[in-house]
Amino acid sequence: MRTLLLMITMMLLSTQALAGEATTMDNKTAEQIRKALPMVPIVAIKASPMPGLYELQVGTQILYSDNTGRYLMRGGHILDMQEQKDLTQQRLEDINRVEWSSLPLDKAIVSGDKDSKTSIAIFTDPDCPFCKGLENTLKEVKGVKIYTFLYPLSQLHPDSRKKSEAIWCSKDQHKMLQNVMLDGQLADEKSRQAADTSCKTPIDDIAAIANKLNIHGTPALIAGDGRRMSGAPRTAEALNNWIANK
Repeated sequence: MRTLLLMITMMLLSTQALAGEATTMDNKTAEQIRKALPMVPIVAIKASPMPGLYELQVGTQILYSDNTGRYLMRGGHILDMQEQKDLTQQRLEDINRVEWSSLPLDKAIVSGDKDSKTSIAIFTDPDCPFCKGLENTLKEVKGVKIYTFLYPLSQLHPDSRKKSEAIWCSKDQHKMLQNVMLDGQLADEKSRQAADTSCKTPIDDIAAIANKLNIHGTPALIAGDGRRMSGAPRTAEALNNWIANK
């Protein structure tokens, strides 16, 4: 996972550094901020209208810092540069945590390490391209029990509900899910017929739960401790780090 410092530096690579140094604040504070942020190409520092907050001109961008340079404000988020943490994101995760026990796990397809105490829940749509990418990434994730909720977004993918029904009604649900999502195979005729007749699926129940949790897109992930993620990491390493809350 990229560090916050790397993220900020990369954001600024496309800008052209300007010359000059503002002199509207004491040199001691400016020196302290620069020392705390040696990899950030600061052009000028000056006091902002808000007491205790300093404006950092970095190329053609503006960041804000406390007087120590440890905390930066970027895009409405407070970043702890010393601990390499997005404090605002952490708070958002805290206040939007999902009570794991509230999830109807009996309505999910279980895969991964079924004996593991580490779990994640995934809301997925069989025709969602990002869900397919996540499903491929999950093949490299070890030591995690995975609960997959079929959440077809029919308004975007008209065939996804029938595929979801066929997956749920298959004898081997996870194998069928992979066949459909990764190999582009259509569900077998027997499964489709079962889905159309006697097989009852939890798809409507899952949609109601997703709506209650304000999940309106796929994939959506919930960690065992209730943290949420919209979208999915591109690598198994990034996903493992998120699951472990690193």
